[in-house]
Amino acid sequence: MIAPGIKNKPMGESVPASDAANHRIRRATSADAAAILDCLRLAFEPYRRCYTPEAVANTMLTPETLPERMSKMTVLVASSPCGEIAGTIAFAMVNAHEGHLRGMAVRPEWQGKGIAESLLGAAESELRSLSCHRITLDTTAPLERAMRFYTKRGYRRSGTRGNFFGMPLFEYEKLF
Repeated sequence: MIAPGIKNKPMGESVPASDAANHRIRRATSADAAAILDCLRLAFEPYRRCYTPEAVANTMLTPETLPERMSKMTVLVASSPCGEIAGTIAFAMVNAHEGHLRGMAVRPEWQGKGIAESLLGAAESELRSLSCHRITLDTTAPLERAMRFYTKRGYRRSGTRGNFFGMPLFEYEKLF
């Protein structure tokens, strides 16, 4: 949840991505909704059986829940020159010095090609520009690859555990 009075700084039109396919990171628009939902679905489908039905719905989102996410968080996409959405991430400030990441997903055919790094880097850069000193994210046990990815990029378990619709939820943090 975003703290009252905290607003996200508007992001520029695009930031060049570092992958070889010349993707760029940009702020998502409502026109990207179907592609974002497809990206989330494809990225999390292999984990569906490990999640409770409520956790699946909250992770993959729907045409009804995505606009709410987009109104409360800044949603970024990695897009190719022809407009294909390869990945997405959402972030928001939760108080004056802490940001939170949510919903990182990369389409399976684009995984391992620098998309996730570019998305994460863009989100972190935007949060730092808002005087963020701590970034958090939550993940679940089935997402071992994601945990390794975040750990390699300076995130550590904070020790905070939660409940994500009947599943253990682990908070990771990065301090600046």
